[in-house]
Amino acid sequence: MLSTYRRILSKPGSALFSATGLVARLPISMVGLGIVLLVEDASGSYGVAGAVSAAHLLANALFAVLQGKLVDRLGQSHVLPVVVSVWGVALALLMWSVESDWPAGLTYAFAVLAGAALPSVGSCVRARWSYVTRDPQELQTAFALEAVADEAVFIVGPILVTVLATAIHPAAGLTTALVVGVVGTYAFAAQRRTEPPPHLPTADRSARPRMPWRVLAPLSVVSTMLGLLFGAAEVATVAFAEEQGAKAYAGALLALWAAGSLIAGVLSGAVAWRRGPAYRLRWGTLAMTLAMAPLTFIDSLVVMGAVLFVAGFAVAPTLISTMSLCEQVVPASRITEGMALLQTGLVAGVAPGAALAGVLIDSRGAAAAYLVPVVGGVLAVLAAQAIRTSERTTVSPVMSHD
Repeated sequence: MLSTYRRILSKPGSALFSATGLVARLPISMVGLGIVLLVEDASGSYGVAGAVSAAHLLANALFAVLQGKLVDRLGQSHVLPVVVSVWGVALALLMWSVESDWPAGLTYAFAVLAGAALPSVGSCVRARWSYVTRDPQELQTAFALEAVADEAVFIVGPILVTVLATAIHPAAGLTTALVVGVVGTYAFAAQRRTEPPPHLPTADRSARPRMPWRVLAPLSVVSTMLGLLFGAAEVATVAFAEEQGAKAYAGALLALWAAGSLIAGVLSGAVAWRRGPAYRLRWGTLAMTLAMAPLTFIDSLVVMGAVLFVAGFAVAPTLISTMSLCEQVVPASRITEGMALLQTGLVAGVAPGAALAGVLIDSRGAAAAYLVPVVGGVLAVLAAQAIRTSERTTVSPVMSHD
């Protein structure tokens, strides 16, 4: 298994752009929570804090695809330094406005600007992998590596921003996210050797490769439903732990879920799958849905932890299949745009998932809230079933799996 990962990381420049891409992605999991902690400390209102964070999140979702188009047309080294500079200034002004008690409208404006300019580094990293290798099995391994990196980001980021904001200063978490994001993105963008070439638009618009919407549209629905599933499951799990009188263990339960996903991601990257990503996506969404179904009947912290750990094994392989299928069907000149569309779907689904779960928690308790990820999973299964595309197959003489 290690040799599988060693093979892709031995490609010139790949280890460096993957590592700097990991660092540059940390703010994705830090800024939203950091805004809540900072604004709540200053205003005393979680409602206001949540609204400012939601403005940032919504702007990020709306502008990610546009940023992806610009990256494909102009190149990562031209677009990323500009957007990360705008993001850094906007985030600094947001913190300043909160600390200096400026009018609320300015705080919202800076939150929107920061969200719109947050660099889509995850999409850019995957676009680089698609450029440095065209071998399907190597891409499967590379996307598995990046899925594991995403899991690491969403485990470390929230913990880091919370500790810094509560133990040092309410703005310390966001300040750290700003520094890490700017330095990491500049370092990533400076690596020109592995950067995909820009694809400038031609005068003849009909010559531009078309997006395969018959595949990409249902694939975007899958991504959005997965985001809904994640958002709802996280809120429901926190509420479950509180109902059990052990709210402090909510983080541990979610960490078990993430750990299962991380392990499955590592293993998935080492397998030479005989079936293509569309087939694996159909089974992955089904496995995720079935794994979430028992959660509404559990009344024990230990059992919940065990089931969440097992359920996590369906997460990373499903996300890997989603990105692999996108890479397979989207034209190379629009790959960052396509990846950004899926990332936008994931982000856009989290907030309504959390909100729906919150409504059910208030009215019927945590057990009922776990029905939201189940419904999201069912819709993801239906969308995955609607995808029809030719299957690539790869067989390894060492390791294969149906």
